[in-house]
Amino acid sequence: MSEVLAGAPGKAPSMGFFERFLTLWVALCIVVGIGLGQAAPRVFHALGTASVAQINLPVAVLVWLMVIPMLLKIDLAALGQVKSHWRGIATTVGINWLVKPFSMALLGWVFIAHVFRPLLPAGMIDGYIAGLILLAAAPCTAMVFVWSNLVDGEPHFTLSQVALNDAIMIVAFAPLVALLLGLSSITVPWDTLILSVALYIIVPFMVAQLWRRSLLASGGLPALRRTLHTLGPLSLCALLLTLVLLFGLQGEQIMRQPAVIALLAVPILIQVYFNAGLAYWLNRRLGVAWCVAGPSALIGASNFFELAVATAIALFGFQSGAALSTVVGVLVEVPVMLSVVQIVRRSRGWYEEAVLF
Repeated sequence: MSEVLAGAPGKAPSMGFFERFLTLWVALCIVVGIGLGQAAPRVFHALGTASVAQINLPVAVLVWLMVIPMLLKIDLAALGQVKSHWRGIATTVGINWLVKPFSMALLGWVFIAHVFRPLLPAGMIDGYIAGLILLAAAPCTAMVFVWSNLVDGEPHFTLSQVALNDAIMIVAFAPLVALLLGLSSITVPWDTLILSVALYIIVPFMVAQLWRRSLLASGGLPALRRTLHTLGPLSLCALLLTLVLLFGLQGEQIMRQPAVIALLAVPILIQVYFNAGLAYWLNRRLGVAWCVAGPSALIGASNFFELAVATAIALFGFQSGAALSTVVGVLVEVPVMLSVVQIVRRSRGWYEEAVLF
């Protein structure tokens, strides 16, 4: 992802070339993955079955390459700044952990289990809902620094909010996912879920923090910036390779029902705008400054889709409806979040009228 140094608040760079066209790259991965899957099915099947304790080894490696550069940006010392923006922090935490996962579960039940049910493969319904829940259960970690910059967000708030969300995610992700999957009558493979949290959240978080301390101790902020600049493209390439692998295995199913992707996008789009709007409105009611409310709305709406994709594959497999649902989240993330950025920027006058009054 973009070189955004979370340990150095200030003016961050704007969205990079790869991030700006992420939707295009994902679309290309769909085409390439489906094509390669049809041309070399045995290769993809071998990669898809290379697992230990239900954890796919190629995906595990790719996820580490995705996640560690993002977590390397997080400065845990920022947690000390939480009290400075407590109203914005409280709003975002409430949206991320008390509203968004439950609203997504409700939207999945309404649209996937009922409204769109006749148009979807009967055996995949539960998987699609599970993927939507996984997508909403983890707040975004890396791209929010880009979104915050695009709305001139307060950098200390963004940094402290992301650090707090990461700390909460370590302990809350597995129980929350298990609760919502249980409410949706989806069997929870607890051993795989706990292993996924350890492998995809706890271990990468510890590795990233130890690496960050080592870089700062040996070369200071310049060394950290150089490392992030080097790892940024690697992180995105790992995500794209994961998607090629996923669509290589999902290709036949997608070609049979290409409209599935559009139908799965509906609840995702609704929950993004709903949660962003709710966070923005609550901040306005609480008298929070616009430079805090903007990133609060964006953090409340965006998802840690890399973690969602990896966990869906670990829990339900490459060819599951859950994996496909999370990939649809990747597909729509950038254009939808950019539209939220525009709404926040254009509504600044309306927002500040109430706050200043």
